[in-house]
Amino acid sequence: MLRMVDVIAKKRDGEVLSKEEIEFFVNGYTDGSIPDYQASAFLMAIYFQKMTTEEQGYLTMAMAESGDQIDLSAIDGVKVDKHSTGGVGDTTTLILAPLVAACGVPVAKMSGRGLGHTGGTLDKLEAIKGFHVEISTEQFIQQVNDLKIAVIGQSGNLTPADKKLYALRDVTATVDSIPLIASSIMSKKLAAGADAIVLDVKTGAGAFMKTLEDSRQLADAMVAIGNEVGRNTSAVISDMSQPLGFAIGNAVEVKEAIDTLQGKGPADLTELCLVLGSKMILAAGRAETESDARTQLQKVMDNGDALRLFGELIKAQGGNPEVIDNTDLLPKAQYQIEVPARKSGYISKIDADEVGVAAMLLGAGRATKEDVIDLAVGIMLRKKIGDYVEVGEALAILHTNQQQADESINLLQEHIHISIEKIDAPPLIHSL
Repeated sequence: MLRMVDVIAKKRDGEVLSKEEIEFFVNGYTDGSIPDYQASAFLMAIYFQKMTTEEQGYLTMAMAESGDQIDLSAIDGVKVDKHSTGGVGDTTTLILAPLVAACGVPVAKMSGRGLGHTGGTLDKLEAIKGFHVEISTEQFIQQVNDLKIAVIGQSGNLTPADKKLYALRDVTATVDSIPLIASSIMSKKLAAGADAIVLDVKTGAGAFMKTLEDSRQLADAMVAIGNEVGRNTSAVISDMSQPLGFAIGNAVEVKEAIDTLQGKGPADLTELCLVLGSKMILAAGRAETESDARTQLQKVMDNGDALRLFGELIKAQGGNPEVIDNTDLLPKAQYQIEVPARKSGYISKIDADEVGVAAMLLGAGRATKEDVIDLAVGIMLRKKIGDYVEVGEALAILHTNQQQADESINLLQEHIHISIEKIDAPPLIHSL
């Protein structure tokens, strides 16, 4: 008979755990038969002794199987999901989903709400009047079969073990563990039913993983887990040392997504979507090479198919599709306030996290789950790293419903750094 104290001791001593032992822990902690103090000791043992790829696979699957699992088998074709480890101005899902779907790859996307700088994908979509993210699983599957695309909120009881374990990790200093982070992320992806997964692992000041080395370790761990459990998994490591694109907020990011689908978006956001989209099309078996996949994506962007499909997605989920031709229909903030540069020079650094905080102070994000987001507010950057700015010229424009936004203005002036010497922009893609 298994005892938790023996499982803890085994991992404490650096031994490899069996599938049965890991399932015993996950099931016992989920149903309450294993107490917090033993789970805490076990998590700390993992923190110090790490886990093999096989152990991480067992942990991921046990967490994925701890609650509901979405069965997408009724959807025709290979279902490819994309996951980003998050950042500031990360609008990629709104662009990628219609781009990839317009190339014939089914995109059955379950997204979350944001807690932090700005809203999540669901909040952004709700900036479109009438758009609803709650539809039944049957409608979801039917819509993907009909249109190749649907984006909804996570429903049901997905990965309760992960929710419970994450809350415990948060208060026991065990969040920062690659095996635990990788298993947590991948358990949610596997429970959501995708056949293949493309990961966008962010690196830099605005990312969860600040260093390239840590980002690479996390990417390697997640790819290994996905492939270990039989899902075609690949990763891209992309830069988040400055915000992606120019928009940080909800309605402003939807406008930027529409601009990008029209081929008029920021260069970095467009490029990242083409890189990730190419990997998704390749994973779905719809192209022989990434170059061929990219050509397909560029075609549906250039001929308007992707934008039209975004309009059909909006209409199917109750929103006003006219927004794709008239972004003035999006919520608008009462005031637009310029943030002037305090001196002339080149932008040398943008602290993405602090820019996110400045947006949150305007009401674009949530500090707590109960906070209500103001979908109209946000920040439009006017300068990125490497750009020249004159004293008094706008570094950014605040879209706000507050007459005074001094706190956000000061944050941006302090955290958009200006130097005499020209600094090259960091590479967008660090690793494929």
